[in-house]
Amino acid sequence: MREIVLDTETTGFDPESGDRIVEIGAVELLRHVPTGKTYHQYINPERSMPQDAFEVHGLGDDFLKDKPVFKDIAEDFIEFVGDAKLVIHNAAFDMKFLNAELGWVGKPHLDWERAVDTLAIARKKFPGSPASLDALCRRYGIDNSARTLHGALLDSEILAEVYLELIGGRQPDFGLAENAAPVTQAAGSNDQGRVGQRPTPLKPRLTDAEEKAHADFISGMGEKALWARFS
Repeated sequence: MREIVLDTETTGFDPESGDRIVEIGAVELLRHVPTGKTYHQYINPERSMPQDAFEVHGLGDDFLKDKPVFKDIAEDFIEFVGDAKLVIHNAAFDMKFLNAELGWVGKPHLDWERAVDTLAIARKKFPGSPASLDALCRRYGIDNSARTLHGALLDSEILAEVYLELIGGRQPDFGLAENAAPVTQAAGSNDQGRVGQRPTPLKPRLTDAEEKAHADFISGMGEKALWARFS
C-alpha cells in the first residue's frame, strides 16, 4: 500500500478569494514505511504575500518571484502522488487548495475519498485534547525543534512520524495482514486458536554428524550451561 504524506503552504485561507499555494512538500510511505522518496516545490503565487501569511511560513515575494508557477509543476506533482492515499493534517484545507489549483490549469481534481485526515484521527483518538501537529509531537515525543516556521516538506516529514504513531506505530501490521490466513480451531479441540499437530511429523534436517557435533559442543559447556536444561 502506497501513501503520500502531504502538506502545503499558502498565501491565505481561501482560494476562491484569490489565495494560492506557495509550497508543496510530500513524503512517500510504502506499507507504512518511509521510502526516502520526497517531493518538494516552491511556487510563484503570481500575487503579493500578505504579512500574516509571511509570518507563518517566511516565504516572501522576493524569494518566490523566480519560482515556477503551478501550471509548470502540475504534471510532476500529479505523477508523484499517482493514485496513492493522501495523508494530510486538516485535509479539507489542503485538498481545497490543491483542487482549486488543478482546476485552474485544466487538470482533474483529486478525489476527496483519497484523503486520510490525521486531524480527524487525532480528535477521535484523543477527544477534547489539543490535536495540532505540535501538540501531537509533544504527545508522542517526536522532535520538532527544527519547526521554527511552517515548511511544507519538514511538516510532511514530521506528520509522517505522527501518522505512524496514530495508527499504532511503525509497521502496525508488519505487512502480514494482507496475506495472513485465518487461524482455525483444530478438529476435536475446545481451545480457540490452537493449531493442531501435523499428522506426520517432519523429518529432522540435521545429519547424524551435525547432531553429534552439537552434542559435543554442549557437553563442553559444563553442567551449569543454559543449554544443558534442554538437552
